Amino acid sequence: MIRAVADESLRNCFGRARGERHYVTFKISRVLDMLYPRRCPVCDGFLGGKEPLICRKCAAGLQLLEGPVCLRCGKPLERKDQEYCRDCGKKRHSYERGFAPFSYRGMIQESMMRFKYGGRAEYAKFYAAAVMAYGKRLLEYWSPDVMIPVPIHRERLLKRGYNQAEELAVRLSSMSGIPVERRAVLRIKNTKAQKELNDVERKKNLAQAFSIVKGYSPPRRILLVDDIYTTGSTIDTLALLLKKNGAQSVYFACVCVSPGDT
Repeated sequence: MIRAVADESLRNCFGRARGERHYVTFKISRVLDMLYPRRCPVCDGFLGGKEPLICRKCAAGLQLLEGPVCLRCGKPLERKDQEYCRDCGKKRHSYERGFAPFSYRGMIQESMMRFKYGGRAEYAKFYAAAVMAYGKRLLEYWSPDVMIPVPIHRERLLKRGYNQAEELAVRLSSMSGIPVERRAVLRIKNTKAQKELNDVERKKNLAQAFSIVKGYSPPRRILLVDDIYTTGSTIDTLALLLKKNGAQSVYFACVCVSPGDT
């Protein structure tokens, strides 16, 4: 499955160019590979020439989420007769529904740390392909008018050099055809890292953290894009803000969901 994702993403990213155009693209790709050797997004090892986006070893060992998942947030469930995880069963969310192809643990957890804090922005290509392969039917059913990456504060952007959610959204947009709006919402408050806080503290931490860009009118259906979904506090805060400004339905797509309280 993962190998298929890698192969499909390569076709989506570079198209099916032929003749002279294909030859030029191939030559440019080979030169770039020599100057900047490509790395596997999972193990961070160097990729061989015939390995498109992920190494063979990781392709064989990595699995997309299967089995029962929460109908609201997409977290894996313990029992088949469950519809919602414990968190979604007791809490009313501001968003409609969301999904992620991976559980935030093991190899993926280490990979996401490099993607988020280690300068590995190029990982976005593979992870966007995984999101697209896993959630294609849901995206078609939801039919969002636009996707919006979860913004980070300017200070963090300057420190990291990029917003990982925006990197994902740009690549997911090119694969899905859903336009991306990168200047719709601003993070005006440099909040503490959410991973350090409990659920109540997360909500307080995010109070008035975001603002709609002046003059922007949200469309009816919006897809929020982020790297990791834990309790949903960030997605909820943004969904509520967007709905107060005109949006009717807000969904989300992430790379990972934290197993949490299922």
